[in-house]
Amino acid sequence: MYHEIHLLNHLQDDRLEAGCDEAGRGPLAGSVFAAAVILPDDFHHPLLNDSKKMTEKSRNILREVIEKEAISWAVEEVGVEEIDSINILNASITGMQRAALRLDPQPDFLLIDGNRFKPFSIPYRCIVKGDATYASIAAASVLAKTWRDEYMRRLALEFPEYGWERNMGYPTPEHIEAVKKYGLTRYHRKSFHLKQLEPTLF
Repeated sequence: MYHEIHLLNHLQDDRLEAGCDEAGRGPLAGSVFAAAVILPDDFHHPLLNDSKKMTEKSRNILREVIEKEAISWAVEEVGVEEIDSINILNASITGMQRAALRLDPQPDFLLIDGNRFKPFSIPYRCIVKGDATYASIAAASVLAKTWRDEYMRRLALEFPEYGWERNMGYPTPEHIEAVKKYGLTRYHRKSFHLKQLEPTLF
């Protein structure tokens, strides 16, 4: 049986709000994905939660529901070269901004998961643990996570030695040992410096 949580649909009822979140800030490899979602006023689903607290099966179920029922949604990928150029925080913020700009209709306000964002053309509010509070942020977290996991599984077919279908590019012992043995790929973030991998690989 799934535990149902009660997420808020709005910060303010008289405006069109979009939730924004990202997936993939911490990995050694792969792009970061960001999503923005505008949900209908009456949207509710018993499985919806912070994507990190959901099972893979639940996330995939929710992805289909969100993509079908959302007023508008968008997912943006920010690649490794851009991450290395502007750093992962700025890449995450850039991804959320790009996703928000692709929404149609454009929202009046953005609900941002976390505590960091940058001045933007659309007013916003940062909400720590927003993906556990607001349905639109939770929906964005589901899309960002499922799209990124799907992407990492595709990369794993090209580079099976690193176990990306299991670790999704995060610095697990398996991944670290593979990097030591096989070196870096073009999908590794060169700006990420792990003590376990210094000084020879970065």
